[in-house]
Amino acid sequence: MSVTRIFSGIQPTGDLHLGNYFGAVRNWVALQQEEADTIYCVVDYHAITGGIDAQAMPERTLQLAGDLIACGIDPERSILFAQSHVPEHTELAWVFNAFAGFGDLSRMTQFKDKSGRTKHVSAGLFTYPVLQAADILLYLADGVPVGEDQAQHLELTRGIARRFNQVVGQEYFPDVQTLLTEGKRIMSLADPEKKMSKSLGDKHYVGLMEPPKRIAKKIRAAVTDAGGEARDELSAGVANLVGLLRLAGEAAAADSYAEEAKRGELLYGHLKVAVAEAVVTLLEPFQQRRAQLSDGDVRDVLADGASRASAIAAPVMEGVRRLIGVGPGSGKG
Repeated sequence: MSVTRIFSGIQPTGDLHLGNYFGAVRNWVALQQEEADTIYCVVDYHAITGGIDAQAMPERTLQLAGDLIACGIDPERSILFAQSHVPEHTELAWVFNAFAGFGDLSRMTQFKDKSGRTKHVSAGLFTYPVLQAADILLYLADGVPVGEDQAQHLELTRGIARRFNQVVGQEYFPDVQTLLTEGKRIMSLADPEKKMSKSLGDKHYVGLMEPPKRIAKKIRAAVTDAGGEARDELSAGVANLVGLLRLAGEAAAADSYAEEAKRGELLYGHLKVAVAEAVVTLLEPFQQRRAQLSDGDVRDVLADGASRASAIAAPVMEGVRRLIGVGPGSGKG
């Protein structure tokens, strides 16, 4: 690996689901085996761009951090913390607002998509990628694992870093590499044309910590197709279930079911039982580890993570203040 420090973040929107795990978290766990430092952040300030819920946010942050640990994020190998616990994130984001181009932000496809689905389009939603750039560069991270949908944001991060370096006349921030992950795009069980998301409703996703019987029930209700005819390509629903089976470690069975589907011989009930069993088996050790973690344990991890993150962030931010001429020590010879 050619990078020395990796950063990635995830919003606290409640329990993790299969889409989160196969799309990102599994890759984060694997990256801990590399030589690069790994820093993972629960980005609670990002989450408020979708609405304020002061009562639920602390619980969601704690829940997500605990789920990440249960899935294999090791606090001994990685720094795991909450974004709002390190105030330099928002300070650097404000500085970066002076280096981000309005035109660049206007072209962000995620902003266009999200702003088209809400009546109140906040400035925070518009400048979301600037805070994202601050999250990354505050730790001088030079590698960020993302899916293709975030590649545009990483290009903006590189642009901000280069503009800052040019203005201050110093290569202060690194040129961030986009580590395109092999994470799979998991689709909704109830509408396989859409990405799995909790915002679509309960029947659309499988939470990593859901009871086995509930998981099996959701998968039994998954959309497939009319069936009974041979076809060259799998329907979206069948392809999603076969993909889940493969990702859960049953590649040979997945291939067999896919061939049956193409011949028009697939019994959907058999496929759904196989998927449910494979997913339950995959999630069992995560659920066992999660049950052993108390809220106090998770709070301790986040507190330690924030302390370790601050030890990196504070001097980086101090350098930024010096280079742009602000702060208590500015103007001194």
